[in-house]
Formats: sequence, C-alpha cells, structure tokens
Amino acid sequence: MARHKQPKRALSLRTRFTLFLGLTAFTTSAALTVFTYTTARNYLLDQRSSVARLQTYANASSALYELRNHDTAYHNIITRSVRTDTDGFAILYVDNTAYPQSLNFNEDVLPKDFLDAVRTNVSGQQRFSIDGKPYLAVGVRISAFNAQYVEGFPLKTTDQVIAKVGTALVLGSAVITFLAAALGWWLSRRLLKPVARVAEAAGGIASGGLDTRLEPESDPELNRLAESFNNMAATMQARIEREAQFASDVSHELRSPITALSAAVEVLDARRSDLPERTQQALDVVVNQVRRFDQMVLDLLELSRLDAGVTDINREELRLDEVVPRIAQRYGFGDVPIDVEPAAMRTVWIDKLRLERILANLLDNAREHGGGPTRISIEADRKVALVLAVEDSGPGVARGERQRIFERFARGTAARHRVGTGLGLALVTEHAHALDGEAWVEDRAGGGARFVVRFPTDRHGGS
Repeated sequence: MARHKQPKRALSLRTRFTLFLGLTAFTTSAALTVFTYTTARNYLLDQRSSVARLQTYANASSALYELRNHDTAYHNIITRSVRTDTDGFAILYVDNTAYPQSLNFNEDVLPKDFLDAVRTNVSGQQRFSIDGKPYLAVGVRISAFNAQYVEGFPLKTTDQVIAKVGTALVLGSAVITFLAAALGWWLSRRLLKPVARVAEAAGGIASGGLDTRLEPESDPELNRLAESFNNMAATMQARIEREAQFASDVSHELRSPITALSAAVEVLDARRSDLPERTQQALDVVVNQVRRFDQMVLDLLELSRLDAGVTDINREELRLDEVVPRIAQRYGFGDVPIDVEPAAMRTVWIDKLRLERILANLLDNAREHGGGPTRISIEADRKVALVLAVEDSGPGVARGERQRIFERFARGTAARHRVGTGLGLALVTEHAHALDGEAWVEDRAGGGARFVVRFPTDRHGGS
C-alpha cells in the first residue's frame, strides 16, 4: 500500500513575523558589520602604512647622510643612526651586501620578490610573517650609493585592534538580531491579539455559544473587522435559531396527527385476523412505517430540546457496572454479555436518563445495522474517565464514514437499505457532549464495529 505523506506543518504567523524581522535585522546588521569592519581595517592598515613609510624615509635620510660623510662602517651606520620600533628591525644593503641592525633579523626573513622590487623601484612595501607574527616591510632605494634601506614594522598590535573591532561588530550584530527577534515576537503578539480574539469567539460559536460577540476595537480597521464578525455571527445565530424553531414546530405539529394515526393503526392491527391476507401485508407495512415515523418525530423533538438547551443535566453518583445491566434488560438486551474491568468498578457523576438514552440507542443501532450486539464493555481510561462500548459482528464502518455517521440523518454504506431514522447516533453524540464526553466508532477485534462513549468521572464533568 502506498503511504500518504503527512503534510508539513506550516509555521505560525507569529513565528513567521518574528523570523522575518529577525532575518531582516540580521541581514542589515551583517551588511553593516562587513562594511564597517572593512572600512575600519583598511583605515587602520593605511594609517599604520603611512606612519611606517614616514619613519622609513626619515631613517633612510639619516643613513644617506652618514654615507655622504664617507662612512664605510656600514654596520655602525645601521646601528648608530637608525631607531626602529620595539620588535621591529632594519637592514641596510650596500652593493647587494646586507648589514642587519640585529642578528635576529637578517636578510633571510624578507621575501625575495619584495627585495627585487626595492632594488628595481624607488620604494616598496609588503606584508609578510615571521614565525607566524605579522610584519610590514617598507624599503627605499638609495641610488647614489647603490644601496637599499629596508625597515620592518610589527603589525601584532594593529591586528589585535582589528580583531577586537571585528569581535565587537559581530557581537553587536548578534545583539541587534536578538533584540529585533524579541521585538518582533512582542509586536506580533500585540498585532495578533485581535486575531486571537476572533479565533476565540469563533471557537465559542462553534462549541454552541451562538451569542458570542467581539468587543468594539479602538482601531478603525480592527473595529470594522469586529463589526463584520458580529454581524455575521448575528445572522448565523438568527438563521440557526429559525431553522431549529422550524424543526421544533414541525415536530410538535406532527406529533398529534401521528399519535392519532398510531392509535388507529393499533386498532387495525388488533383486528388483523378479520382482514384478508393481502390487506394484512399492507397493514404490516403501514404499522412499521408509522412506528418509524413516530420514533423519528420523537427523536426530532429530543434533538430540538437539546439544541434549545431546555433539558437539564441531573448528575448523580452511579456505578456503570450496576446501572448498565438494568438498562440492557429493560430494552430487551439482557442476554448480551457485559464485561467490566476491575478498575472500572467505581462511581461516575452522570445523568442517568442521558446514560439510558445513549446505551439504548447504541444497542438499537447494533441490532438494526450490526446483526445485534455481541458484547457490552465497561473500561477505565486511567483515573479520569470511564469508557462504555457496544460491540457487534456486522460489516463494520468504513474509515471514511466514521465521523459522518454521527451526523443527523446520516447513514453508513452498510445501512443504506435498512430501517432506521438516521438520528440515533446523532442523539448519542449530543448526550455525550452534554455530559462533557465524546463518542466514536472503531474496528472490533475479529470483525464488526465497536461504538465507544467516554465519560469523565469528576463531579463537574470535563477530563
């Protein structure tokens, strides 16, 4: 069997708004961070290069002055007249011979391409590393004496400053992104409050509170939404109440003629022996249809009362394992086995009349559409609820029909051609909801259907 892929769960509007604001802030701050870092880095390096060039030109002028005085002690020139930075160094080249200021920094530390550039051009500079430490080399050619002066400047401090600037910018970008996301979460909460109120009001209407309305809003656009919602709710309430009243009125109006018709049919049925055989067959059809019609009107009247909320809920403390057998016996199902879990032998606060209507309709449904009930079970659902189930060995209920059969006048495929009003399971659902419970149908082990009703065990209902 092909497995259906579960649809991906979409992000909530609030989450999407927060992510949008956070990503926007991150993108903007990241772009500003890169721009600021690049600008600051270039500026600091340019400043360092400018200072290094000026110092190199000054020291090269001092070396030139010594050379012009015909001082041939070149090593003395580089050590006596040149002052370099701490951790810096200088090298004087005369006729391609190197005279370093310090033996720790000889000509081998300089890049060969840099030296070739200095010998060819008037000056040059290049960044390089010595034992992993960054340096800037600046060289000046002294053409009058076929000499070159090179000075090295440490860049460790400059790189540390650049790294600190980058770290500060990255942290600032992260803080801005976090603050923007937090602001987005807070703003989305405020902006979506009216939507949440609309959703809450819609949920109230869906659960039966047709008089639920929204309070006026201070914002004109939101107030327009509230007014439109209230008008829609009022229109829907009026229509539902009108239809419910119509169904109630029709049921009441039909009750009297059906009662009279039922009495007349019963009289005829009592004297059926005086009627011809073909008339008796016709009478059987009339009796069955009148009884079905009478039951349908009774069910409609009961549903009308449930819709109008005029029926009270009289809860009392009962034990299902004691009440259920008596109800089953009363409706002619005393021979159906009843299984009770040990944990279910406890009390539940429930309306006895509604429980009777639920069980009677489930048993009748099993008789009409499932070949008769095969078992009644009472089970415990942890410590918060008790479960009442009626099983049959009929054709079962298709998965696509398991919700629809609890609607009014709805029937499953297997019950299309059977006798029934299509209201029994709807009454089960209504009574179960009135008791803060729920009803559903599932497969029975070994074939057939299992109709289940769950009741909360606390005194006030709900689980």
